[in-house]
Amino acid sequence: MDSIAYQEIKLAVIIKYADNAGNSSGNLLSTLRRLLPAFCLVLTSIHCKGNLGFSGNRMARKVIIDCDPGIDEAVALALALFDPRLDVVAITACAGTVDAEQATQNVRALVERLDPPRIPRIGAALDPELGAAVSNGTLLHGDDGLGNSDWTPVSRQHSMPSDKLLADRLKAAPGSTTIVCTGPLTGIAKALGRDPSLIPLIDRIVIAGGAVNGIGNVTPAAEFNMHFDPASAQAVFHSATTKSLIPLDVSTQLAFGWELTERLPPRYTKVGKVLHEIVPHYCRSTRQQLGRELMSLQAVLPILMLVEPMLFEFEEMAGNVETSGDLTRGATVFDRRIPRQWRPNMEVARSIDLDAAYDAFYNLLKYAAQDL
Repeated sequence: MDSIAYQEIKLAVIIKYADNAGNSSGNLLSTLRRLLPAFCLVLTSIHCKGNLGFSGNRMARKVIIDCDPGIDEAVALALALFDPRLDVVAITACAGTVDAEQATQNVRALVERLDPPRIPRIGAALDPELGAAVSNGTLLHGDDGLGNSDWTPVSRQHSMPSDKLLADRLKAAPGSTTIVCTGPLTGIAKALGRDPSLIPLIDRIVIAGGAVNGIGNVTPAAEFNMHFDPASAQAVFHSATTKSLIPLDVSTQLAFGWELTERLPPRYTKVGKVLHEIVPHYCRSTRQQLGRELMSLQAVLPILMLVEPMLFEFEEMAGNVETSGDLTRGATVFDRRIPRQWRPNMEVARSIDLDAAYDAFYNLLKYAAQDL
């Protein structure tokens, strides 16, 4: 067994043992949980750079990130593109926070400015289906979705449509590619609807969105991504894919105040320069528009889940999406009857180890900032 993987497993077993043993003080278990993210990241980094070379990392998980940037998506991309445990093979844009054209431009601009060691392919966002696009996220994220930074990408190269790029990358690495969805599910649904043979080629779909407790953030009942394009969300929920859902119930727990701006990487680093230009806007708009001092970085949670799955507790659940209704459009409904009548179709995050999650987040930021 790979020595790095073996060390990670040993520490995970120790944590599990301490948990089962019911450590009375809780100090040992808490310390071990908080050490695990940094321990694994350092070991993986040494292994990648010292033994294999960055491009030869056989431990990295292939990932396609489907997103609608979005300031929280910008933070998520900054983490993912520099983490040696992830091989981001493509970033596919989708309409949501901003329209399709602006979303594609934002992805290009972010990749250019972050300038990661490996440049992923970029897929152009599709126009939403008829009946979608009833709202956007510009109130919080700015007219351009990135804090009114007005970044224009230098490259004007043609991008393949997102659904076609998804298909291309899945066929290139069948069964080993995870799709991370931080925006509406338009592109994923279009790709699977166009070519159902892609379904068994997907390792897993990780979705940030929905709500188990029924409390939304764009309407009283619906979370933004589900509300924006509920038909596509329902199609993905119904698909025969392995799915992990991180709902608002969990993502809103990992909240940040103005102190986040003080803990961003230095401005002289590529990641620091990008985030210092846009994160303060999100802090201010959250306070001004929502009257809240704390903001949620919803798009970051799937990245944390991929690199540190032990942060989350999951439950197998049966979920669906309401596609119509003046009050219920985009509401995610889960069968919690006893006995349950619907067949489970996804695992849903029900809790998060917050102390360890904050540590993991800031460790990832520090690591990303090492690339000047």
